Amino acid sequence: MKKVWTIATKDFRSYFTSPIAYIVIAGFLTIMGWMFFFNLSHFNSMNLQYRSYGMGKSVSISEGIIRPLYGNMNVILLFLTPFITMRLFSEEKKLHTIELLMTSPVTLMETILGKFLSAFLLVLVMVGITFTYPVILFLTGNPDIGVVFTSILGTLLLSGCYLSIGILFSAMTENQIVAGALTFASGLFLWLISWASQSTGPVMGEFLNYLSLIGHYNNFSQGMIQSGDVIFYVSFIGLGLFFTHQVLDSYRWR
Repeated sequence: MKKVWTIATKDFRSYFTSPIAYIVIAGFLTIMGWMFFFNLSHFNSMNLQYRSYGMGKSVSISEGIIRPLYGNMNVILLFLTPFITMRLFSEEKKLHTIELLMTSPVTLMETILGKFLSAFLLVLVMVGITFTYPVILFLTGNPDIGVVFTSILGTLLLSGCYLSIGILFSAMTENQIVAGALTFASGLFLWLISWASQSTGPVMGEFLNYLSLIGHYNNFSQGMIQSGDVIFYVSFIGLGLFFTHQVLDSYRWR
């Protein structure tokens, strides 16, 4: 585990020696700041209308702000994670340093886990900074802490799936642009795959719904942690890392 952490911290620091981390974080925070301001304004406007018309009910903070905020965050991360993962192994291949990794005393799986963890740490930093939004809501209102916690947990697990796809394609090509494009296309496909379930039979439709990445996030957004959703995300991440190992292992023999 010490070797994994050493690789992770080394790669994590390397993000900040290039413009990648700064551009990704700045873009993410700019978009999320605008999303939070828009959701907050819309929430206040909706509740003002309810009061002006004398309606008894109002929109809750969880329903009006938390759920759409983290729902939008998952979309933004779908676009940004390819920029985080595209260089992990592609750059090693392009610079021909991949051979050093293959012959180092560190095992191949330790290398993969270290690079995955470095990318996950960057996402964790990005999501962690946005925790200021729930803090503001707690200071000014009374949001459901359970929904906040499960939404963040679901977002991190879903991001882990994006990263596992990205690290796989990064291991398959030395072209960073190709790796990033394939990562985004695959993530988007697995996001929208449930749409096809409407035109298929019940068995195939249920299977396609199960494969949908966003479909397993819905329970998290409602404040529920279902073991089936957690197992799906963890298994998806593990499968992505396993395939990455197989790709790099075949490269070693070539």
